[in-house]
Amino acid sequence: MGYKVVVAGATGNVGREMLNILDERQFPVDEIAVLASRRSQGTEVSFGDRTLKIQDIDQFDFAGWDIALFAIGSDATKKYAPLAAKAGCVVIDNSSLYRYDPDVPLIVPEVNPEAITGYSKKNIIANPNCSTAQMVVALKPLHDRARIRRVVVSTYQSVSGAGKEGMDELWDQTKGMYVPGQEVAPNKFQKQIAFNVIPQIDVFMDDGSTKEEWKMVAETKKIVDPAIKVTATCVRVPVFVGHSEAINIEFEDFLDEDEARDILREAPGILVVDKREPGGYTTPVECVGDFATFISRIRQDSTIENGLNIWCVSDNLRKGAALNAVQIAELLGNRVLKKG
Repeated sequence: MGYKVVVAGATGNVGREMLNILDERQFPVDEIAVLASRRSQGTEVSFGDRTLKIQDIDQFDFAGWDIALFAIGSDATKKYAPLAAKAGCVVIDNSSLYRYDPDVPLIVPEVNPEAITGYSKKNIIANPNCSTAQMVVALKPLHDRARIRRVVVSTYQSVSGAGKEGMDELWDQTKGMYVPGQEVAPNKFQKQIAFNVIPQIDVFMDDGSTKEEWKMVAETKKIVDPAIKVTATCVRVPVFVGHSEAINIEFEDFLDEDEARDILREAPGILVVDKREPGGYTTPVECVGDFATFISRIRQDSTIENGLNIWCVSDNLRKGAALNAVQIAELLGNRVLKKG
């Protein structure tokens, strides 16, 4: 016996990826509904070898459905998630709306699966920010061994993190560079993204950090350990898919780089590619379509007493969004609902 599953926002990048991953991982689906706004009603999307028609989320009745994967942004989630939850359908939300709600668990299954029991307070589970998700997968096994005191992270985030509009803008600007008179002005991003990097993701806050940087701090504390100090600089780069992070970690206890490498090799969700030779590391292009979080460039930081540097790469549409949401659904099914 399987589950009745809803995918809300099924016409977007993340929603389509959710459908792909549900099929790839053979999630036990008895019935599936795909939702979006009224203007997308009747649009067709693929689910394995099936073609599904989009239904209007405004007219949809969530009663009798088990799990809803939401990829519709915070404003729409604020309206529809409580309706679904009240109807008895557990919402797994990809927006930032509920991440910092103390009554809503924020989950990365490889890191804090035990938090799943908290879902019943609101019938809602939050999916973390894409840049946080891959980082905490790497941090948790190291934290368990040597206790992390402080993290300094610089991100190199792909344009798909800004949705289809971000991907289109990079593509159009790149083409326009080679066609005189067809240059494309910035619209989705603050400055030109083609052949450029932009040290701003989301809005600025009073302390000079951006909202994206604040998210990494707050979410790492909620998912891993509130005692960890985190400082982040988040940068948008002209890459279509795949987020990269240079992570500097300060531990309470000494952790040798070789032991760290061994720990990460054995950790769930991680693939270590770390050869000290040209090309002996993973880049975002190579991680696209993969489930793993890739770790490379593991090395001691000699400038502090107990320091380590790592390079972390992952498909942000997968581990950073859709994959993590499906993994939460699997966790919910295995530990709580127990139908599949």
